[in-house]
Amino acid sequence: MTKRSGWRSRVAGLALAGLLMASTGAQAAEAPLRPDQVRFRDLFRELIETNTTLSAGSCTLAAERMAAHLRAAGLPESQITLFSTPEHPKDGGLVAVYPGTSKTLKPLLAIAHIDVVEAKREDWERDPFKLVEEDGYFYGRGTGDVKSMAAMLVDTLIRFRESGYKPARTVKIALTCGEETNGAFNGAEWLAANRRDLIDAEFALNEGGGGTTDGRAVAAGGKVVEQTIQVGEKTFGNYRLETRNPGGHSSVPRPDNAIYQLAHALDRVEAHEFPVEFTDTTRAYFRAAGAARNDAIGKAMVALAANPADKAAEAVVNTDPFLHSNLRTTCVATMLDGGHARNALPQRAGANINCRIFPGHSVEAIRSELAAIIGDPGVTVTALAPLRPSPPPPPLSPKVIDPARKLVAKYFPGVPLVPVMANGYTDSTFLGAVGIPTYGVPGMWGDPDGNGAHGLNERIEVRSLFVGRDFLFDLIKAYAG
Repeated sequence: MTKRSGWRSRVAGLALAGLLMASTGAQAAEAPLRPDQVRFRDLFRELIETNTTLSAGSCTLAAERMAAHLRAAGLPESQITLFSTPEHPKDGGLVAVYPGTSKTLKPLLAIAHIDVVEAKREDWERDPFKLVEEDGYFYGRGTGDVKSMAAMLVDTLIRFRESGYKPARTVKIALTCGEETNGAFNGAEWLAANRRDLIDAEFALNEGGGGTTDGRAVAAGGKVVEQTIQVGEKTFGNYRLETRNPGGHSSVPRPDNAIYQLAHALDRVEAHEFPVEFTDTTRAYFRAAGAARNDAIGKAMVALAANPADKAAEAVVNTDPFLHSNLRTTCVATMLDGGHARNALPQRAGANINCRIFPGHSVEAIRSELAAIIGDPGVTVTALAPLRPSPPPPPLSPKVIDPARKLVAKYFPGVPLVPVMANGYTDSTFLGAVGIPTYGVPGMWGDPDGNGAHGLNERIEVRSLFVGRDFLFDLIKAYAG
């Protein structure tokens, strides 16, 4: 479930004058493909063309196919674990371990989900489960979200094996299912709860970071204007507000109307503004991104980072929907239902409130706060499954940030690396909850329109795929040391 496009497009809108396009790796991607790149493209194609939707696909099959590539490269069975449960036989995944030489360094984990959002052939211009290369892009469901990264992780271990590379730190990869469908079996959650030993790591890498262009494909002369590393994210909670009473005949209205009572509760939720909060990441982001903007919002971002109580600066920043949400918990009504007949007083009315919860607050704590905001015991507020954890954000650790910054400088001269917190969530939530700080990596890039992730005609620029592949390979080597 890619959460990148919202804030990535926001960063892309910054006035970052004089930034250069990706050069070193991007130019290499224009040359004829090397044999290893052809092999990687074929692996990527196989993964894209393996349907992994909840309705008709199989993550288990995709994981088995990726395991076959690892075996063919020479990884022994002892380093490959395929997992699934009897209740969810098609929602399986893969963990592969590449041993390091150090007896003291904890492992590095890199994770990517292999399930994808539903895609109807009749709605797409091209078959969503066929990899199509056209006009400098690869099209297909999962090309950006996030089978590209999954293919890169498998490819990285293959390259390690073939080159005889001996890292100091053990490198683990996990391909999991269930990230795109709330309430479905989630492989990352299952591993964290049942095989913590298998994925144990000092820190982990995941989706969530990446670059943004100036709106044009790099192959067509566009520029990569920023790269981000995701350090923390919100969790989410869905809450059911419900009112009930005996109802009656509509010809005899009564003051305790369930729909009106619910409407009053929704008015209070709408009017409530959660307070401004900062993590180390969001404070760093507001300072850096604000300083790069030559407008009133940029100045207000810097001022608010320095003084969160500056109401004048907050008012300016709040005019930007993304920045407003990046500062606080947000709750919004998303669904309504009520009544049972047109000629009867409603006996029941209900609404769904979707909250995106700032780090440090639990789902239950926000439920209690909603109940207090509404202030009506006749309105029940129930937290709905699945109940997600709300781990603390990972630290802005130099051992993670510095190698990424150095590689961004190498691959994208002049382009800044900006730490960001996502307003949405990824499977990093489950890893953070068991003590594995997880970061969304830079490298690949997309266009400000989101490249069709979760929508129609999903795509990734060909250059982005091949440059991102080499970037991630180098990044993992830098961490593995």
